[in-house]
Amino acid sequence: MDGLKGGAWPDGHEGSDNDSVTSRGLTSMVSVGQDSSSIQPETYVNKGFEPSLGDSAHTLATQATEDSRKPLYGVDENEERGNWTGRFDFLLSLLGYAVGLGNIWRFPYLAYRNGGGAFLIPYIIMMCIVGVPLFYLEATLGQFCSCGPMTCWEFAPIFKGVGISMVVVSALTSIYYNMVLAWAYYYLFLSLTSELPWQTCNNKWNTNVCSLKLPLVTCDVGTKEKNGTCSNGNGITGIWNESLFKETTHIKLVSPAEEYWNIQALAMSPGIEKFGVPKWDLVLCLMLAWVIVFFCLIKGIKSTGKVVYFTAIFPYVVLTILFFRGVTLEGAGKGVEFFIKPTFDRLLDGRVWKDAAVQIFFSMSIAGGGLVTLSSYNRFHNNILVDTIIVSIGDIFTCIFGGFVIFSFLGYMAHKQGTTVDKVAADGAGLAFVVYPDAVTSLPAPPFWSILFFLMLITLGLDSQFAMVETVLTGSMDQYPFLRSKKTFVILIICCIFFLLGLPFTCPGGMYLLQLMDNYVGGWTLLIIGFSENIAIAYCYGLTRFFKDLEVMLGKPQRIWWKICWYGLSPAAVLFIFVFTFVDYTPSKYGDYLYPGWADAMGWIMAAAAVLAIPITALYKIYKTDDPATPLAKLRFLITPTAEWGPALVKHRALIKHVPGFILDPYEEKARHVDPRYRSKSSLPTAPSQISIVSKSTGPRYNFSNDVSSRSNISMSTTGISEVSIVTQLTMESYV
Repeated sequence: MDGLKGGAWPDGHEGSDNDSVTSRGLTSMVSVGQDSSSIQPETYVNKGFEPSLGDSAHTLATQATEDSRKPLYGVDENEERGNWTGRFDFLLSLLGYAVGLGNIWRFPYLAYRNGGGAFLIPYIIMMCIVGVPLFYLEATLGQFCSCGPMTCWEFAPIFKGVGISMVVVSALTSIYYNMVLAWAYYYLFLSLTSELPWQTCNNKWNTNVCSLKLPLVTCDVGTKEKNGTCSNGNGITGIWNESLFKETTHIKLVSPAEEYWNIQALAMSPGIEKFGVPKWDLVLCLMLAWVIVFFCLIKGIKSTGKVVYFTAIFPYVVLTILFFRGVTLEGAGKGVEFFIKPTFDRLLDGRVWKDAAVQIFFSMSIAGGGLVTLSSYNRFHNNILVDTIIVSIGDIFTCIFGGFVIFSFLGYMAHKQGTTVDKVAADGAGLAFVVYPDAVTSLPAPPFWSILFFLMLITLGLDSQFAMVETVLTGSMDQYPFLRSKKTFVILIICCIFFLLGLPFTCPGGMYLLQLMDNYVGGWTLLIIGFSENIAIAYCYGLTRFFKDLEVMLGKPQRIWWKICWYGLSPAAVLFIFVFTFVDYTPSKYGDYLYPGWADAMGWIMAAAAVLAIPITALYKIYKTDDPATPLAKLRFLITPTAEWGPALVKHRALIKHVPGFILDPYEEKARHVDPRYRSKSSLPTAPSQISIVSKSTGPRYNFSNDVSSRSNISMSTTGISEVSIVTQLTMESYV
């Protein structure tokens, strides 16, 4: 027997007002001949749902409001999954997730490297055709079905592997991302002192090439040696020509901040081949990082929704303070000029457009599953379009504003060292833990500015970390709903496992591993996931129906612009990035260190493991689908929406008028018509639900399979089931 696909009745049964089941919650009594339109709107009450008996597949009890499109805050609309407590809980969480460390330590460097102010042209164009459309697509998907990335694929079940890949990528990324936060905690603790440990070259970890031991001098008094040094009768006093010194001696001077980072903080090994053992101080900082994540997520979105009021707003307070301090420094103008001076001929270089698209794709946190997760806790009629626009503008603003802050300090640093800005410019960890710590040492009260900077890094990263771990948590609980009652225990297990998996990053070779994972796991894997997600909705589900869904949810028709992007511009741009990434591929490097071939192979394996879930799950579903006879028929079956697809709550499902035969209450319907995919019971505890079904059908009979354990008195006849009263326990399969 074919399942209920697209909300249609099986075996050609059309379904009318009289013989369809109209319900409020799981409990409904519809008499023969009663028109469903006569049922007055009221609070939806699921009399069969008893919270004390355990979680069910969906909680259909909800709260009524005078205006059905006005979200009611303070009370959960969806009692089982929960909702954001306040309007700004979600907006700030979304902003914090999208705006992360990359906006501060990646974008300014890319802008400087790719034409300065001219880089904003491809950046904004790519934001319009890739960033905003895919961000909006993913956020609306989660809000419409109130499901996380593991269970939001009922519109085309063959794509469920995309959701699995999202969760895997978020899990892997959160493991190494929290190590970056652990380093920030480490430096924050070091800043709680009167003198920063990287201010001088007189420490036990400093070497003879520490830059303060050979400062840049004019050598007005003394002898200018041919190797670029300046000497007097007592020895070398400094370096008068840095380039000549490097050329003749082949020695590269290292700042005390860089020596501290490499030698003392990381105890970095010569390469990934010599990995070493964990450093106890970094282990403790990593443990602290996971303890903070655990306590902030202990109540799910109810706790994180409050934490983000600090973590999402505080970075902008610090950026503002640093901005006014930075632009008043000597030489800051030079740095800002390097950042914004346009070089328009660079726009003809394909790499500039590729860098802009990649930065947009990753800075907006697209395809990681976090957008689906966060928006799935929204109320159904939340205006997600406004949220998308606010977050997109906030992302652009943070990138540009952060660039002014960072390059004002880089200009000051270049002025103090008597060199050019390009010599001190850096990105990634080099900027956060070497360049900026070095810059603050020459400011008044260095510990104060150091504390501010690392607090900003921590709060910037925490929001993204929360969302990634929440993605794993939500995916697990949506897939196995019985875990919802054990949420605290589940998040504890996740944090403990991820802490143990993160211990290799605390070793001397850990930085090489982190950089490798960032290059591969957080790279082209997201492009494949984002492209698959776009194709699934645009070409399998169909934008015509999706637009109607969004009109029901948001109360107004969607702009044609979204259709243009989702049908063509966005997938084409993502495909361009993906192809160019491989055309422009170079083996992994960290500074001057070139990774061995086996390390690159390990990176490819990690990336492949994340995205192989997409084809493997698709093939598994085709194999497990029995009813259609041919593979092509199975494929059609698996790209057609199931009966369960749609809004989570019955009162919102009742608004779907554009789908003929749409099932109002699929979980009640499953008691009579069992989809062949649901052939094994899960251990999902469900509450008994009373269902009264009245039917005039004289069509083919439907047999109950072992998916429904029923205790019933069923009156059967050759002319139809005249009346059936069933006390039943519904089960719902959590299938792969």
